[in-house]
Amino acid sequence: MLQATALIELVICWLSWIFVFVVRQRRPAGGKPTVTAPVAKWGGLLQGLGYAVAWSYLPRQDALPVKPACFLVASMVIGPASVALALHAVAHLGRHWRIPAALVEDHELVQTGPYRWLRHPIYASMLGMLLATGFAWSRWWQFLIASVIFIAGTEIRVRAEDRLLAGRFQEVFLAYQARVPAYIPFVR
Repeated sequence: MLQATALIELVICWLSWIFVFVVRQRRPAGGKPTVTAPVAKWGGLLQGLGYAVAWSYLPRQDALPVKPACFLVASMVIGPASVALALHAVAHLGRHWRIPAALVEDHELVQTGPYRWLRHPIYASMLGMLLATGFAWSRWWQFLIASVIFIAGTEIRVRAEDRLLAGRFQEVFLAYQARVPAYIPFVR
């Protein structure tokens, strides 16, 4: 019963998490991008590939992946927390949020809300969704491969976005970068 509940919750979390970005994407972004980081697209591709690997386990019709209760509970905690973090981060970023890594003319360095604790809370929520999926669904080796691919992609995106922000906000961003972790709490 716990396993079925965890999988149902995982699907609901994924739908909710995607909904956060679909609704936000329908609102106009603030201004036309003036500076972009095209290399970040490669990071996004790797992140998507990581998710695909995590979900690629196709069980026989009569068998679901058997997971320890502690993994299922971890998934049931991490999934909703990731959705909440994404919702809060996207709402707090406001007009500055966009899928491609870019800055607009009047871009502001957001350091409030979830951005007080993480420079890239949306990537933290993405990692959380990967973890929730791995704990509830993936086989251990798929989860490991998916994590490596996903983290490589996230690192590409974080570095590209940090370069953009450092170029625009210079010392202010460097001070922010020095005191606030990128997307994993307590890891600089």
